[in-house]
Amino acid sequence: MDFNQLLNDKSIKPKEKTETISKWLSANPEKLNVLIDFAQTSKDAVKATCIEAIEYVTNTQPDIASSACLKFVSKTLTEKAPRVKWESARVIGNIAKLYPNQLDEAIKNLLVNSEHDGTVVRWSTAYALGQIIKLKTKHNKDLIPAIESICQREEKNSIKKIYFDALKKLKVV
Repeated sequence: MDFNQLLNDKSIKPKEKTETISKWLSANPEKLNVLIDFAQTSKDAVKATCIEAIEYVTNTQPDIASSACLKFVSKTLTEKAPRVKWESARVIGNIAKLYPNQLDEAIKNLLVNSEHDGTVVRWSTAYALGQIIKLKTKHNKDLIPAIESICQREEKNSIKKIYFDALKKLKVV
């Protein structure tokens, strides 16, 4: 598959591009690093589409994600484009359970994104952080108070609910 050709074909709708890539990735999970390499050098819109395809697949097949994938999406949380940030956060939420001891960079960047202006970025960040705290790792010592602080300043009830649901599972709230 030639990602560049597919993604630059204006006759194909964006969602169809994402679906095509996610189906290919699902059938060829060993090619995840090829997609990541392509995405790393792509412009924001293309990168976001690639990450969205990874999110689709990891939602049902988290085991296809390598630690290189976690490292990639942890890094892309710092990029400027909101769509890259929110898709990356969703991937992290899907795969965090596979790499509970490799989440330091992801957590650091997610906490920064918890203050982003964009609602979808904050919602996706809440999803990822909620999944991480449910793992009951060493990170919870610092993460639970940070999330409680986020909830106090967060204005959107839909985002607070994600955090509260995760905290309830830990019997913290």
